[in-house]
Amino acid sequence: MEFKPAAYPTEFLTLSNEKGTRLRATVSEFGPILLSKILDLNDTQSGLVAMIFKYCDDNKLPLLDLKDFIKVLQFVSDEGKAELEKDYGKVSTTSTGTILRKVIELQQQGADLFFGERSFDVEDLMRVSNDGRGMISIVRVTDLQDRPKLFSTFMLQLLAELYASSPEEGDMDQPKLVLFIDEAHLIFNEASEALLKQIETIVKLIRSKGIGIYFCTQNPMDVPASVLSQLGLKVQHALRAFTAADRKVIKQTAENYPESEFYKTDELLTQVGIGEALITMLNEKGIPTPLVHCMLRAPQSRMDVLTDTELNAIVDSSKIARHYNEVIDSNSAYEILTQKLEAAANQKEEIAQQKEEAKAQKQEKGFFDNPIVKSVARTAGNTIVRSLLGAIGLSGGSRKRKSWF
Repeated sequence: MEFKPAAYPTEFLTLSNEKGTRLRATVSEFGPILLSKILDLNDTQSGLVAMIFKYCDDNKLPLLDLKDFIKVLQFVSDEGKAELEKDYGKVSTTSTGTILRKVIELQQQGADLFFGERSFDVEDLMRVSNDGRGMISIVRVTDLQDRPKLFSTFMLQLLAELYASSPEEGDMDQPKLVLFIDEAHLIFNEASEALLKQIETIVKLIRSKGIGIYFCTQNPMDVPASVLSQLGLKVQHALRAFTAADRKVIKQTAENYPESEFYKTDELLTQVGIGEALITMLNEKGIPTPLVHCMLRAPQSRMDVLTDTELNAIVDSSKIARHYNEVIDSNSAYEILTQKLEAAANQKEEIAQQKEEAKAQKQEKGFFDNPIVKSVARTAGNTIVRSLLGAIGLSGGSRKRKSWF
């Protein structure tokens, strides 16, 4: 085969502030079930999360980012607790406190970068370049090795969104999308139980959607048996045995391949050289083919590290980076509840101020409203009036008016 090196249409994606197209999803899109899984909540706490989502839907409170969810959680724990319990059931303060702590833990791993707008449309993973070739989308996760929660969150949402949005395609000649998960052993070692169950479910069902998944790892034993059993194509490069434990792993690896009368698989695994591999796959009838030791064709792309200039050029020429990298802070649950609480606080202050004014007015009127004070005032008033009338000769005495007749 003739080797012709060539460039391929590439798109860089990122979950952080690295250069590339930002991957985001809203809390509402993630949903109560996946959110509960990634937070590792029990049934009671998961029920409360579902109740909060229902409350937000009914009251038109959009849950876009984590600060929206935290604000609603604080609201139903305090000011809005009576309102929520009236229509949806009891709210446990212990449960809301636990959920809040786990959300903050997720925030500490950078989840605020992932939750929000504008959310990424998985259809953009299936774009075709101007020359008719499929786009190669590379998710840059070099800075996420110490943040497994964030990566698990992303993988859960991506797999669930792909499965939910992709129609049934049946047995296609070639898949419309292929996912390669490199260093897969890191995923399975660090991933939550929820992610592992999700991957197992998706791997079993997603082939009918026309989507393929490849796990790239050092050793097949790094992949859980429930997932490994679903992988029809296996490409095995060399394994080296330096210790007794290594030899045991190689023996177990050999047992994962179809039995061969032609090869001693466990010995061959340690003898495979660069550019060689052992391959087995499913044939047209779904039967595993015999194990084959063969040479591999070299990649036709450049196998080198991109310079900053080259990386910037690819990102700058992207048709979707500018769209998804725009940060949008819409009027959502956080802003709506903040305005509601501020309005309630202002109304409470006005009522308190009106009460103070009324109390002061009452105190001013209180002295003159006293019956004794009123009686004394009337007596004093009458005495003053009689004195004035007497001084001008108009007092009410018994003097008779002189008659003219």
